[in-house]
Amino acid sequence: MPEPDRVRFQGRFVRHGIYLLPNLFTSGALFAGFYAIVQAMNGVYEHAAVAIFVAMVLDGLDGRVARLTRTQSAFGAEYDSLSDMVSFGVAPALVMYSFALKDMGKLGWIAAFVYCVGAALRLARFNTMLEVQDKRWFQGLPSPSAAALVAALVWVAHDNGLTGEDLRWFAWALTLFAGITMVTNFRFYSGKDINLRKSVPFLVVVLIALSFVLIALDPPIVLFGLFLAYGLSGYVLSLHHWHKSRSTKGLSEAE
Repeated sequence: MPEPDRVRFQGRFVRHGIYLLPNLFTSGALFAGFYAIVQAMNGVYEHAAVAIFVAMVLDGLDGRVARLTRTQSAFGAEYDSLSDMVSFGVAPALVMYSFALKDMGKLGWIAAFVYCVGAALRLARFNTMLEVQDKRWFQGLPSPSAAALVAALVWVAHDNGLTGEDLRWFAWALTLFAGITMVTNFRFYSGKDINLRKSVPFLVVVLIALSFVLIALDPPIVLFGLFLAYGLSGYVLSLHHWHKSRSTKGLSEAE
């Protein structure tokens, strides 16, 4: 029997290893997602919501660290996808279900499942289209943003003394919205065309500093507002492009 970390290649056993640094961030994101599920089961919803945001930060770092240190690997990509499914698919669905949807019967668990399967389909589509899609845009709402939107609502409710019963219909609609938006063809700006090595106007630095101050004033509400606006941005952009193409078509027909 070969050792677990060895595979047969052309009649020889070849030892395989994994890069430690980027996979540490991925493992941290996976832990945060699992921790969110556990805290939701224990009824500690604020910790569950914050854990999803921690997973989001760690998930954003693992890929960048891998690229900066040139430690990208097929293993890391697969591990990252599995971690994302737990942290941004299963965890937000279960947190929201436990917080606001469990007393709604079939409507509640169906909404949670729609979100969960939406995240799975979104991740599968992203992996299969990675080489062909425009890097400047995401097709469908990214699963971390959808998870942040769901988690932010739970955080806002807890921070303002609201229960799941108070917000169950809004929570139900938001969960469906996030799940369905992940599998739409609407485009969402990715920000991947931003070059951090280039100089920027001084005003940009001031605006970034002010954004941190704004978030610090009331993190739950500000984050919820930001991710809700981002979730709606794909619909707004699509409506704008549709209206623009329709106007262009009308002008061409009038000539």
